[in-house]
Amino acid sequence: MPSTTPVPSTTHLSGTTPVPSATPVPTEPLARRAALRLSAALLLLGQLLYIVITQFHTGGAANDHHAVFAAYADSGVWTLVHLGQFVGMAILLAGLLVLFSALDAHSSAALWASRFGAASTTAALALYGVLQAVDGVALKQAVNAWASAPDAEKAERFASAEAVRWLEWGVRSYQNFALSIALLLLAAAAVRTAWIPRPMVLLMALSGLAYLVQGWVVGTAGFSRTESVAIVLAFVLDVAWMTWLVVVARRMRDATVSSSGR
Repeated sequence: MPSTTPVPSTTHLSGTTPVPSATPVPTEPLARRAALRLSAALLLLGQLLYIVITQFHTGGAANDHHAVFAAYADSGVWTLVHLGQFVGMAILLAGLLVLFSALDAHSSAALWASRFGAASTTAALALYGVLQAVDGVALKQAVNAWASAPDAEKAERFASAEAVRWLEWGVRSYQNFALSIALLLLAAAAVRTAWIPRPMVLLMALSGLAYLVQGWVVGTAGFSRTESVAIVLAFVLDVAWMTWLVVVARRMRDATVSSSGR
């Protein structure tokens, strides 16, 4: 005869320990780390590529148009150099866009700084495309036409080349302004992000100010000595904070691997 002794139910015991859930750990932090590493790599790669390619740009006193236009006309790598500069800048600005998303801003001020910074970065890329079309294509054709023109037409051709040059000044000025705004907004958003060291934020802001100076100088005096100094300063500041960002991204990855192995 079967036993009628009641068997205690295990489904209603209040003192049981919950079984750990098999649900995977949220992947959002991991996605942010991946975005951070990607942005750091793109930023540094784009900046270094831009600096290296710029070394092949035809030199000379940029505001001495008679002399420098002759040098530009003789250049056989003009178009290739400007295409390379565009690729480098595009990679850099792509990294900047990824970084804005990797900040994961929570405060209202940081969120809006990131949104407007991303918009300014997009504008900077668009303006740089226009700049390279004017400088890398239109100006080259204009100086070639001037250099090969008969003496009777040289004055008119030179005036046309100068008009293209002045258009280049204008586009570069506002491209620098757009990039400056993007970097200043990046600093404003990053200062509210715990994992970014404050000295790195300062370097970002100083880089933004260097581009602001470039935009003002080139728009008022062309490619002067002051503008050249501001360019070099921006290069140094950019390489500094971008290299630091690569280090921070690397350490975040190592910390993740270490904690997962405990």
